[in-house]
Amino acid sequence: METELSKRLGIEHAIFGFTPFPAVAAAISRAGGMGVLGAVRYTAPDELARSLEWMEAHTDGRPYGLDVVMPAKKVEGVTEADVEAMIPEGHRHYVRDVLAKYGVPELEPGDPTGWRITGWMEQVARSQLDVAFEFPIGLLANALGSPPADVVQRAHELGVPVAALAGSARHARHHQEAGIDIVVAQGYEAGGHTGEIGGMVLVPEVVRAVDPLPVLAAGGIGTGEQVAAGLALGAQGVWLGSVWLTTTEAELPSSALVRKLLAAGSGDTVRSRALTGKPARQLRTEWTDAWEAPDGPGTLPMPLQGLLVADAITRIQKYEVEPLLGTPVGQIVGQMREVRSVQAVFDDLTRGFERALTRMNRIAGRT
Repeated sequence: METELSKRLGIEHAIFGFTPFPAVAAAISRAGGMGVLGAVRYTAPDELARSLEWMEAHTDGRPYGLDVVMPAKKVEGVTEADVEAMIPEGHRHYVRDVLAKYGVPELEPGDPTGWRITGWMEQVARSQLDVAFEFPIGLLANALGSPPADVVQRAHELGVPVAALAGSARHARHHQEAGIDIVVAQGYEAGGHTGEIGGMVLVPEVVRAVDPLPVLAAGGIGTGEQVAAGLALGAQGVWLGSVWLTTTEAELPSSALVRKLLAAGSGDTVRSRALTGKPARQLRTEWTDAWEAPDGPGTLPMPLQGLLVADAITRIQKYEVEPLLGTPVGQIVGQMREVRSVQAVFDDLTRGFERALTRMNRIAGRT
């Protein structure tokens, strides 16, 4: 599974694996792909530094990357307290009512509040980058598109290629104009923040729109046959996220969540604003349903929604309240049927890729 792009980046397989877990990212790199660590959950620079130091020690000298969540426009001088003050009290009451309905216990004194998306904030994201650029990262990716121009320039001065996710050809062209090196064409099937165009349509559109920039296919990919399909559509690699959630190296907050993922079908996800305020594909739960209820207050825009529900999500995860328990995940969840190691996933991807090539060669009369 080697392409021109994978050769340029020094990886054996053109598999780029996004994950919030350092152990998974390191295992992806050791298996011959590019492990990309999600930085959004790191609120303190020293926490991120420790994780990157750990990855340095566990990637066997192979390349790895970092994914940040950073808007293109600079938003400076805004604190978390400023944003918290903008959340309507009626929304806070609604969260309390939903948690009370399902009997979700309060956090105990000293419990970490955990799940707070503050990486979008200018000072937090830039502190993450200050740390990251002290390490020999092989890729900087931005989940919200093109990062600010000075960040792109700084990365390029350090020899770090920059990737940006796009949900349309228009977005992809904007990234190209901003000096991005790699465009990740993320289809509707993907987990997390995603647009409304399916990957089979989106990938070739983006490939044509930004030629000759390399494109990664993303969204609903979890088998070797799908990797081959992405390359056949013109991509120079694939970007996988959801498939790593049920690996042995993953650090999901509860065994109940793993069971829900393994039992879910491809139709058991929904694009919902319940988690962050932007449409993000995730497991459909009674929590996501509550935010769609006609008698509810509706979701708040990003980042207000993420701060509003942060403690609630932590409580739901800690006490494994199954009706409310969910996670961002793509439609590939329907094919995630067992817990496997990262290396086992790579072995399956390789075998599936070879099957696809054999099939196409047979159709072409080459075998």
